[in-house]
Amino acid sequence: MSMAIKSMSELKSIVAGKPMRKLVLAAAQDQYSLGAVLKAWKDNVIEPVLVGDKEEIQAISYENGYNLDGLRIIHESDLLASVKIAVKMLSSKQADILMKGKVGTSILLKSVLNKEYGLRSGNLLSHIAFFEVETYHKLIAVTDVAMNIAPNLKDKISIVNNSVSFLHKLGYENPKVAVLGAVEMVNENMEATLDAALLSKMNQRDQIRNCIIDGPLAFYNAVSMESAKRKGIKSEVAGDTDLLLMPDIEVGNVLYKSLVFFAKAKVASVILGATVPIVLTSRSDSEQAKYDSILLAAAANN
Repeated sequence: MSMAIKSMSELKSIVAGKPMRKLVLAAAQDQYSLGAVLKAWKDNVIEPVLVGDKEEIQAISYENGYNLDGLRIIHESDLLASVKIAVKMLSSKQADILMKGKVGTSILLKSVLNKEYGLRSGNLLSHIAFFEVETYHKLIAVTDVAMNIAPNLKDKISIVNNSVSFLHKLGYENPKVAVLGAVEMVNENMEATLDAALLSKMNQRDQIRNCIIDGPLAFYNAVSMESAKRKGIKSEVAGDTDLLLMPDIEVGNVLYKSLVFFAKAKVASVILGATVPIVLTSRSDSEQAKYDSILLAAAANN
């Protein structure tokens, strides 16, 4: 039987059994990112390296009472240069995890995808977010809410494979994947339902392995066993989903923000598909969300 992580706090116990990983924070002069990194360092989750404007880093630390003693800081005030230094440290295997600080996502990803020194693996980059919601019995993962705007079937296969591989590293044996649509019936005018049906059939025929895929499923049937039973849906996934596959970025982004702001869900997220996990959180995410994202990356980093 596949294990499931029930809360963010369980990530810490998973990390406790692993060697401490080295994390590089690019453009480290960001209060919440810096605070999260220092907390993770204090908790023996990571060994951090800060790359950025040293004076700004020290000023933020002084204002917030952060202790930088014994911490390696590489001074670089230019954003592009600081990101390049950070990415090169990862590509040369001097570190294990990359994290975005006070720099635009596009700048970071441009360096990550650089053909000369970047972190390309040949896989599609995708985003996965884990939510702890009071009304659900375990953590639920959502993909892709931040990277791929309108993924086609080929992209969705890559996104599922990225996510399933990541879930395996966290200890899931056979994660349950719900492919979302507005309805359960396949409708030739609704592309999301066609893709969902194809993904389900490909899974049944072992073209997509190491998981159980079902879809199309409407959101409430994917997460509620009671709703699925009322609609007469027979599914191994319905009501016990580990991973929700979004039809596009707009649906995913709205769900992400709805869970955080309306349901007060705890969230942790990373970018997958590069040679290392990338902690790339929203600017609106709290310090706790950034800390939990570091835990998530460290927990899955073999």
